[in-house]
Amino acid sequence: MIRSMTGFGEASGVEEGAQFFVELRSLNAKYFKSVLRLPDDLQGLEAELESDLRRRLTRGTVTLSIKCSETSGEAAHAINHEALERYVEQARSAPSIADASVSFDLGSLLNLPGVLQPAANDERRHERARRAISRLLDEASAELIAMRQKEGAILLGELETLADRIADRLAIISTRAPVVVEAYSDRLRTRLEQMLSEAQLAVEPADLVREVAVFAERSDIAEELQRLNGHIAQFRELIGSPDDAPVGRTLDFLAQEMLREANTIGSKCNDADISREIVEIKGAIDRIKEQVQNVE
Repeated sequence: MIRSMTGFGEASGVEEGAQFFVELRSLNAKYFKSVLRLPDDLQGLEAELESDLRRRLTRGTVTLSIKCSETSGEAAHAINHEALERYVEQARSAPSIADASVSFDLGSLLNLPGVLQPAANDERRHERARRAISRLLDEASAELIAMRQKEGAILLGELETLADRIADRLAIISTRAPVVVEAYSDRLRTRLEQMLSEAQLAVEPADLVREVAVFAERSDIAEELQRLNGHIAQFRELIGSPDDAPVGRTLDFLAQEMLREANTIGSKCNDADISREIVEIKGAIDRIKEQVQNVE
């Protein structure tokens, strides 16, 4: 079943005292493109996460945002006692505050460079984040894909309607095409008889047949009608496929081929009724081209 390329999903959870939040957004794009917004201490997971996204989604601009906040004691920064004592020692040695009774504000001292050291970014913390993000990414992806499938069902209905419209117009053209040659033969015979009667000449049947044959050859659209009907059949097969294989780019190519055949039919067949049907067909194909830009 076809899927849209737009979707949204999110998930959150706690892993060993750390709160994680994962958000996925996807928009239309010709190919797959990922945008990752990660905390600084999780930048090392970027390659893994991009590979994971490519495995789950095949087309569209996918933005992954991850937030993490520590709720355990590990969030506390470590105090560098040596640096703190060195600051106090240097301050006491200053001539202006040599009095040993001078007190120092602890909060100000802790804000000095190097006094507070962030918690170690060890492999254990990365492994904890990897487990949590993998689980939450499963949940967010499932939500995003469900939204894509829901929008894909809406797209499917519209694409089926457009395909039916084109097929109906092609049936009318197929019925009308043989009549065009007959009508041309009658018009040609009438004109020639009028012109030659004034000159008191007779119409040679062989000449008339040859002229009609040339017109019929030049305006023959049977091959184009067959190809366009074949494109419609393939189009229906793709959008009605039960699996989730990406078909958006193939549908886009088919729409271009359908438009090419419609243009050829319109240029070859000199008939007002067929021209009106071709205008309707080309309008439906243009609408298809717009809609398949949303299909994964």
